[in-house]
Amino acid sequence: MNHDFDRVLARYNQRVRDEAVIQHGMPFSEIHTRRDEFLLPIGEDVGWFLRALVIARRAKRIVELGTSYGYSTLFLADAARVTGGVVHTLDIAVDKQAYARAQMEQAGLCEFVAWRPGDALKSLQAIKGPIDFVLIDLWKDLYIPCLELLLPKMSDNGVIAADNMLFPAISRPDADAYRAVVRDKSELQSMLLPIGSGVELSCVWRS
Repeated sequence: MNHDFDRVLARYNQRVRDEAVIQHGMPFSEIHTRRDEFLLPIGEDVGWFLRALVIARRAKRIVELGTSYGYSTLFLADAARVTGGVVHTLDIAVDKQAYARAQMEQAGLCEFVAWRPGDALKSLQAIKGPIDFVLIDLWKDLYIPCLELLLPKMSDNGVIAADNMLFPAISRPDADAYRAVVRDKSELQSMLLPIGSGVELSCVWRS
């Protein structure tokens, strides 16, 4: 691991701690209303897990649905550096992607990221397969439509990781609906991992 990565990760983690102080005692309804102000990251444990998974899979074509401020992008981009791949990261918020891009530049990882601002469904239609690895972490009502667009483009043994399957509780109905759809797909083998906010991990297994 390079020192630039370490410095950027440390800065992200400091922001997480600072925002935890701000959110302490704040009603969840207010946090939810102000969610675009906060990092709301996948967490370091999940980040390291996904990085290891991308490297183990030797994934080269990686898609991230929901750049946000780039916390997960950092781990995926560093994995792409190892595999010789590229992370296609999608987000509708141009300002968030600009922040994320600045962090990737400071981590020395920008060359491993393709920035795709705009509507996720439209952007997905333009991305060609085969896709080796996907992280879904955007508006929860888009999980299923994104899955339907992704699945035909996935490589054999490709992996789809969907975040926020357990937390926050307000997202549980959408998470349960997504998990039901995933389990109904004959070409997917799936399991729920109780790490971070809950990750549904699905592997493409076409007979």
